[in-house]
Amino acid sequence: MSSLAERFATLRYEKRGGFIPFIVAGDPNLGTTGELLPALSRLGATAIEVGIPFSDPTADGPVIQRAAQRSLRHGTALPGVFQMLQDTRRQELAPIVLFSYYNPIFQFGLEKFASMAAACGVAGVLVVDLPPEGATVLHKELRRLEIDLILLAAPTTTDLRLKQITRIASGFIYAVARTGVTGTARKQGDESQQLVARIRAVTDLPVAVGFGITTRDQARRVCRYADAAVVGSRLVAAIETAAAGKKSSRSLVVRSALECAREFV
Repeated sequence: MSSLAERFATLRYEKRGGFIPFIVAGDPNLGTTGELLPALSRLGATAIEVGIPFSDPTADGPVIQRAAQRSLRHGTALPGVFQMLQDTRRQELAPIVLFSYYNPIFQFGLEKFASMAAACGVAGVLVVDLPPEGATVLHKELRRLEIDLILLAAPTTTDLRLKQITRIASGFIYAVARTGVTGTARKQGDESQQLVARIRAVTDLPVAVGFGITTRDQARRVCRYADAAVVGSRLVAAIETAAAGKKSSRSLVVRSALECAREFV
């Protein structure tokens, strides 16, 4: 059983919902990211999504786009992210899920990417713009090293496509709560609940819901029918605000991010 599977099994046994924070690697710098990961883990995160910055993040809203741009300006790239994860492995971490677009992984090399991810203890990989029919090679490399490939499902995903997704996905299914980009506040309503029900009809994999979850009430509502809530833009915005202050410091950024995250635990 993978570390992600173990975490979700525990949630189901304890009959409670999980919290999956998302942060962008290298925002405001990799040193701070390296401190955030164990801090969020100690807070009780079910898993942590670590975004790999990309120059054209088409699925992300303005908050995460700005974070990616800041990280890229600092020179963040996959080798540095892997080194940060390797250094941070000495501490007890929640399962780490790398959240990336396909281009950085393809340019890095699929076999090399999978090998280095395994060496760093990465539990799962989610490639936001990789369709299931194009994921065969990456899936093979990750599966060989027992890393989960997590796939997205949206309200517009057909039942046939859901079956294609669940045939190769593992770890959990990421249910996109609505169409559009990340970070746009809206009420979580029947759209995501119906999507989760459709996913559960074709797989026993856990389901985490993300996109637009910005309040504690939204997260709790989602966890009534899903296994976990993913919180990204709200947390990234807290990091952005703390890092922009005149008296900003690494410890201040970490404290601010944890204050935000505590609302969802």
